Amino acid sequence: MSGVEVLRALHRHRLPDDPLVLPGPWDAVSARVCVDAGFPALATPSAGIAASLGYEDGATPAAEMFAAVARIARAVEVPVSADVEDGYGLAPKELVERLLEAGAVGCNLEDSHGGALKDPARHADWLAEVRSAAGDRLFVNARVDTFARGDGDPERAIERAALYVAAGADCVYPIGAPVGVLPLLRAGIQGPINVFARLDGPRAAELGELGATRITFGPGLQRRATGALREIAARLR
Repeated sequence: MSGVEVLRALHRHRLPDDPLVLPGPWDAVSARVCVDAGFPALATPSAGIAASLGYEDGATPAAEMFAAVARIARAVEVPVSADVEDGYGLAPKELVERLLEAGAVGCNLEDSHGGALKDPARHADWLAEVRSAAGDRLFVNARVDTFARGDGDPERAIERAALYVAAGADCVYPIGAPVGVLPLLRAGIQGPINVFARLDGPRAAELGELGATRITFGPGLQRRATGALREIAARLR
């Protein structure tokens, strides 16, 4: 199977207590560590890569983000999904081409910009163009920012998710959704749901039983590693 076929297959027929867990490497070394630990696929975090390159979250130039994704994809033989924020203003065809050139077989695409939610219908139209340009070559994870950038209304999140699934998204990602809301989202959303998890939060099996199909950690691993390095550096000094 191709990389994207493997990634799609990993989302299918998950048992409730066995969601797909995708760690977030920020460079080639961390990617290899994750693969050596046995993870079957990876999901890069834009915030983690930004920090590793010396940028604030959301400020990484597109060329540097795609180059970082390419280094990660070259370093491993498992499927890599890339968080490319809201697409950097690229036309759908160019965005797809650059993702594929970097070696990614999946992507996260946000429905907010500059801290504000986008119009959901227009964003759905844009996602449909991405889907058309990609065909079956990319697994599209459509981020729903209602809880992170909006009023946190679960019904609004479900409405946005429905538009994005209809536009061709393979998975939706209501980032920041409270744990207690997950069963409601699971009941109202068709298809796989990506849930953001904290390293010190509920275990993967618990999140899966509440409705998560897959779990990602954003920049959590990078921040934990930075904290460990900070402690080591302090002891050395």
